[in-house]
Order: sequence, then structure tokens, then C-alpha cells
Amino acid sequence: MTNAIALIFDNENGEVRISGRQLHMFLEVQTPYTKWFDRMTEYGFTENVDFNLDKNVQVQNEGGREVKRELIDHLMTLSMAKELAMLQRTDKGKEVRLYFIRVEEEWNTPERVMARALRFSERILSDTKALLTDAQKQIERDRPKVLFADSVSTSHTTILIGELAKIIKQNGVNMGQNRLFQWMRENGYLIGRRGTDYNMPTQKAMEMGLFTIKETAVSHADGHTSISKTPKVTGKGQVYFVNKFVAGV
Repeated sequence: MTNAIALIFDNENGEVRISGRQLHMFLEVQTPYTKWFDRMTEYGFTENVDFNLDKNVQVQNEGGREVKRELIDHLMTLSMAKELAMLQRTDKGKEVRLYFIRVEEEWNTPERVMARALRFSERILSDTKALLTDAQKQIERDRPKVLFADSVSTSHTTILIGELAKIIKQNGVNMGQNRLFQWMRENGYLIGRRGTDYNMPTQKAMEMGLFTIKETAVSHADGHTSISKTPKVTGKGQVYFVNKFVAGV
């Protein structure tokens, strides 16, 4: 019985495909499969249009040991399979051709068409969800860069630590000037030891290029002059700290 063998299945596009080897076996063709199939393709069939190559590994027991052999098969369209069946000019060929015609008729009933359309829609929806998930992950990965790009447009060259705190806060991280100074001291970016260098950048932070020190001469009423030092965050430092806080420190 033709319907007792697994000739028909759906490929990923919801189309009917027929195994060349199974058709060859059902037709009881004596010529080896690969030679027979090569001869059949001479009737004008085109690879990747009418059929696709399908390679499988078959494990056989030979002399008490397992041997792996590559098995060549071809997945054909229903139209090609019907033509091959007709070309055989045998009773088996007629039988399987009529079977393919019945399958084709059933395949094109409104119910089957609707079912295929539904499966296709579900697959498209699933693929779309996967793409959206990947896109969201990429957005999250790029978020620090995007936020900084928005942030840096409000700053010019070096900025004060208080200004950096405002930029960080504008981008969703609750951070004020005093807290930022404290965090920088606790994490080794500013000197925490009381003295003339208090709140100045550490050697590490300077070597990283995160800060510059602005020196301003201050004239006092008694006539003497002193130097006021102010730490300022460089462009590199702005990138570094904004990304660090947005990423969760």
C-alpha cells in the first residue's frame, strides 16, 4: 500500500517533499539509487528548484563493529515525484502516481490550506518575537553608549564633578554632587585624606586620564596670593563614569 510508507512530509516552508530513496524503494527499481536518480534528472529537473540534496549518516554493523556511511538522498517536490512515477511505465508507478494525486487534492483542501497558513503565521510570530528579544538585548548592551552620547552633548571638554552628577542623574541614576564626591573618594578616584589635597584626583585617576586639575591664582586682602585647585572631569572621564553608573557600577 502506498499510504503505508512514509513518502510525504512537510519541509520548513510548509511544502510537500518526497524522499527519493523511499520512492525508489517503493517502485522496486533494480538500478542502484544514485545512478537511477542521476538518470531521472536528465529529464529536465533542476537542483534547488525541483529537488534538494539530503545527506545522512547511516550506522551499520559490519563484522561486529559499527561502521558509519554517508547516505545520499534527495527531497523532491510533489510535481517531480509524480513525473518520475509516470516515467517508470509500471503498475507500481501508476499506483504511486495516483497516490500523489490524492495527496495533492487533500493538501489543497480549504482546511489544510488554512492549517498551513496558521502554522506559517505562528512561525513568523515566533521569529518576530525572537528578533525583538535580540534587538532589546542589543539596546540594553548599547544603552550606556547611547546615554553617554546624549549626555556628552550637554558638556564641553572638561566639566565639574557637580555637573557630572547632574548628567548621571538625568540618565536615571539618583546621584547628587556630595554623594558622587563621597563615592569617588571611597573608590579611589579622589583623595580622601584631609589636607591640602583633599578631594583632588588620585594618582591612579590621573594616570587613567579621568581628571585634570584647574589651578587659579587667588589674591587676598593682605596682599598674598594663593593657588586654588579644582578637579575637573575630562571627556574620557565622562564616558568612564556615565557608563559605569548606568551599568550599575
